[in-house]
Formats: sequence, structure tokens, C-alpha cells
Amino acid sequence: MKSAYELAMERLGKAEPTVTLTEKQKREIADLEARCAAKIAERELLITDEIAKAVDRGQDEEIEKLRKQLVSDRKSIRADLEEKKAAVRARRG
Repeated sequence: MKSAYELAMERLGKAEPTVTLTEKQKREIADLEARCAAKIAERELLITDEIAKAVDRGQDEEIEKLRKQLVSDRKSIRADLEEKKAAVRARRG
């Protein structure tokens, strides 16, 4: 008798077949992930500096605005990453 986990994995496999990536695709995806991490780090440094300045000036509204912007920037950069990774996976060879 199969466990619930095994049954769920079978259903998942039927819904989305496993894609085998080439070494080139793996390198491309790793490069994309590294660039994404670098972009996020760059935005974090920039916005963290701006937040520190706003804290010194006592601008609570500006601090909140900058924090929301950072969250938005992270989501946007990651969404872009996922699109690019999907494009790499979709290519054959």
C-alpha cells in the first residue's frame, strides 16, 4: 500500500513531468540566480542607506515607504528571475 506522500508525488509527476536540464542550462540558471542575488543585495544596500538617513531625520513615513519599496523590488527581481529560468528550461539543449 502506498503512502499519501507517494500518491501525491505520482499525481504531481503526471501533472508536471520531470524536466532534465543540460549542463549548459544548469550553468545558465546558476548564473541567473547569482545575478538576481547581486541585484537584490545592491538594492538592499541602497535602500538600507536611505532608511538610515530617514531614521536620522525622524521621517517615519519615508522609512515605511522605503521598506515597502525594498519588498516590492525583491519580488520584482525574483519574478523576473523565474521568467528567465522558465525560458531557459523551455529551450531544448
